[in-house]
Amino acid sequence: MSKKWISTTLASAALVLASSTALANPYEKYKDTTIVVSWPALSHFAKAETLIEEFTEETGIEVEVDALQYLKLRDRQILEMSKREGEYDVVSWVVMWKGEYVSKGLLTPLSQFFTNGALVDPQYDIDDIADAYLQNGGIVGGKKGYMPGKSGAMYGVPFGAETSIMAYRKDIFEEQGITPPATYDELRAAMAKLKEAGIPALTSRGKTGHQVTAGWLLHLAPLGGKIFDDEWNPVFNNAAGVEAAQVMREIAQTGPNGIASFGFGEAAAAFLGGDAAMYIDTLKIAAMARDPKLSKVDGKVGYALHPTGTRCGSETGGFAMGIPANSLNKEAAFLFVQYMTSKAGDKRMVELGGDPIRMSTYKHFQSEFDEYPVILDQLPCADADWRPLIPEWNELNIDVLGQALTQVITTDEPIQPIMDAAAEKARAIMEREGYYAWANYRK
Repeated sequence: MSKKWISTTLASAALVLASSTALANPYEKYKDTTIVVSWPALSHFAKAETLIEEFTEETGIEVEVDALQYLKLRDRQILEMSKREGEYDVVSWVVMWKGEYVSKGLLTPLSQFFTNGALVDPQYDIDDIADAYLQNGGIVGGKKGYMPGKSGAMYGVPFGAETSIMAYRKDIFEEQGITPPATYDELRAAMAKLKEAGIPALTSRGKTGHQVTAGWLLHLAPLGGKIFDDEWNPVFNNAAGVEAAQVMREIAQTGPNGIASFGFGEAAAAFLGGDAAMYIDTLKIAAMARDPKLSKVDGKVGYALHPTGTRCGSETGGFAMGIPANSLNKEAAFLFVQYMTSKAGDKRMVELGGDPIRMSTYKHFQSEFDEYPVILDQLPCADADWRPLIPEWNELNIDVLGQALTQVITTDEPIQPIMDAAAEKARAIMEREGYYAWANYRK
């Protein structure tokens, strides 16, 4: 046996060993790559920065974060994603923007990454992510263009997603002999009883524009209403829509002073400051209630399911994240998204004070957080069609419904004519945008 043969064999073995080591680390190929992430300057995302540091330490992939005020985020993202080569490798969007981003060709379908065995962690388990969150934030192209369906595709993964639950003052309910309302009849009776006792009942968003619309939508879904039928005809002025508007009027009449000027922050602050006995809105209220910087009611709050009307139907909303079509670092970006939303990453987000997206995470921590068992029961009722996630929604939300519902909660005028007039305006917008072209063609 020659020395040359031994030397060659050892060199080959070393090369195989080195190759095997490299292949054993799926991140090695992307070490020293820098990706840029665009997301909102909100609490959940600020808490994720520690997880980003851990991602870089483990993978060698550097991450720069461009955190912008929420209202500035969409315009900035569209500007960058419309360029031939954009600055961003990962973007996080509010669920209402997903359809617009996809229709403009700004996002990369994630299926191409999930077919790559070198990129996908076999333990990722996408089925563990709450269906409502994934459908609402990440699926585009199915029924109505924004719901699940055979024609749908996955463009994003939820991160900072939410549904609605009820929070209530246990001490006040006990004093007044009120049990947490399970239905809207019980809710309205509780509101009236609290009002008679001189206690502001349910806080709510009510500010003109998208805030008052969001407040009304919280009640429209469980009362059996929708914005459009399957042919894009406005139906929010039917009996369910009018009843939801009547509930909003009663909330304004029995709740804390100033509801007509309340955005999300003011509505939450009224409950956290002890100025309202009930809160029905995002699950984020629970973490806020535990925060001594925000809350005067820690230890006094109970949680219950969003009340039902003709059906159960809680909110779907929040954020998802995906990869721009013009990103130059798509694979490294996918590894980042996968890491942040993995089972380990989701649990770590809870430890950091953020909100989970996985059913297993809620189950893992359900003995530590009072709201988690409620959320586990609530998520099967979360409505993926809670609002129409179409490009025209912003106009409908602010200029049509947002004006009509202000009239509802600030006057005693009959509600039906107000909602009928809003439906006529909505129909004109949909006609303008071509939604009835096929129906007209078939006439």
